[in-house]
Amino acid sequence: MSSLIVAVGGGLAVILLLGLSAFFSSSEIAVFSLQKDWIAQQAATGDRRAQVLQELYDNPHRLLVTLLVGNNIVNIAISSIITVLIASSLSPGPAVVATTVVTSVLILIFGEIVPKAFGLGNAQAWALTVASPVRIVERVLSPLITLFDGIAGRITALITGETGIEKPYLE
Repeated sequence: MSSLIVAVGGGLAVILLLGLSAFFSSSEIAVFSLQKDWIAQQAATGDRRAQVLQELYDNPHRLLVTLLVGNNIVNIAISSIITVLIASSLSPGPAVVATTVVTSVLILIFGEIVPKAFGLGNAQAWALTVASPVRIVERVLSPLITLFDGIAGRITALITGETGIEKPYLE
């Protein structure tokens, strides 16, 4: 009975986390596929969602780090839960293979490819929809975002001399 509860709970948690992974991935592609001029025009109409979107877009580096940190936390949690579920049923060698395959397939299809296709195909509407939730995530995860951004910025500057990880999106 206990293992059934763990399996069902773990499965539900993975589904919820895949939804969050899809949210972060689709948000990233939707927001960064938009032209800055379009965002400014929408914000000028007084649309509160567009104003929040513009505030986020005005600091594209922090926005990208927010989305990356959120998505990676969620994806690592998915991997951890799937590992626990599979490791309880298989010996270590096969468990590693099964965990890697199952996690990769789930995250790639439901957390990356399909959500990014959706985000790109619905960029304007989706970016406006996710602006406020992304801002909440940015505020909640602010200490982590600042920490990871600082560490990554220093390492990147040492390696390449460049810290603008968001620049390819904006060109």
